[in-house]
Amino acid sequence: MQQTQSLPQQRTSTHKSLFNWLTVIALVYTILVAVGAVSHGFKGFSGGADGAAQIFAFANNPFVALLLGILATALVQSSSTVTSVIVGLVAGGLPMAMAVPMIMGANLGTTITNTIVSLGHIRDRAEFRRAFAAATVHDFFNLMAVFIFLPLELMFGLLQHCAEAISHLLVGSADMSMKGVDFMKPLTAPAMQLIDGAVAFLPDKGPALATIVIGILLILGSVTYLGKVLQKVLVGRAKALLHKALGRGPLTGIASGTLVTIMVQSSSTTTSLMIPLAGGGVFTTRQLYPFTLGANIGTTITALLAATAIGGSGAELALTIALVHVLFNLFAVALIYGVPFLRELPLKAAEWLARVGSENKMLALGYVGGLFFALPALMMMASR
Repeated sequence: MQQTQSLPQQRTSTHKSLFNWLTVIALVYTILVAVGAVSHGFKGFSGGADGAAQIFAFANNPFVALLLGILATALVQSSSTVTSVIVGLVAGGLPMAMAVPMIMGANLGTTITNTIVSLGHIRDRAEFRRAFAAATVHDFFNLMAVFIFLPLELMFGLLQHCAEAISHLLVGSADMSMKGVDFMKPLTAPAMQLIDGAVAFLPDKGPALATIVIGILLILGSVTYLGKVLQKVLVGRAKALLHKALGRGPLTGIASGTLVTIMVQSSSTTTSLMIPLAGGGVFTTRQLYPFTLGANIGTTITALLAATAIGGSGAELALTIALVHVLFNLFAVALIYGVPFLRELPLKAAEWLARVGSENKMLALGYVGGLFFALPALMMMASR
């Protein structure tokens, strides 16, 4: 009797698993279509690169672009969404000089999620101090990365030049068009035609603008839902990997953080998994620190995925900005975590802020609102 009951349960479990994986495939396809829609709509709206330069003239200051990336990611609560949109915009004509600081801002803005999660421990001072330190070490590391690499980028174009060299090797020269091997365009063409048909009734540049909006909404919805579906499929394994890896040293921690984030397609999910463990005293901030850095690297997979949706002349530009995101995080981990003095600075800053914040809860709340919302918004308004 027990076997006859377990067989239907096994079949139900198998069907659910199959459905979840089919959903993952459908959502990945939706992301590819959405990024293509943003690029297509932006080209139509701006008239290409020349029009894009005029549209973004108000934000030709790289610091404004950085703040825009922080604010957009804090509002959307997903760097994957923002970087995917940026990839599409670059392929549509967004200047690379503006896109690179935006990517850095998105990388910083994504840390708000686990900082908010840490506020769940605010009623217990000891728990909150541990959780807030584990959350804000991510903030301070990414702040340091921006302070170091943004000036290098402005002076030497370090990230852009390195990314261009790699993307040129992968895609080929401008004379060697990707159209001959572009399997993604025919794959997404039916969905793109459907979007074009749906907005064709709008006057003037309305169809192009509507296509951009549809693309952004599709990215927002599909990236969010993809994270939830992948959590159902993989989060148990992700938690097991977290527990198994953290005791084996920093390199294993970084590699595990990268792998788990690729599995669940969300650095916010990965880092948020750690905060209750830190609050409960299971792991220290120092132990979780390398795992956080791995999450930074793993989250870049979404922009790389988005870049595969772009074909033709925009393919190399899209891949370049996606690789900027990868290189920014790889270089930051290699430099900041590789140099002992620099490695300790985010830890010390996070522990100090957690100590002060646990004694003055309003200061902790002000830190979250000020860094991610008020400061970027005020500085953007002041720079106009």
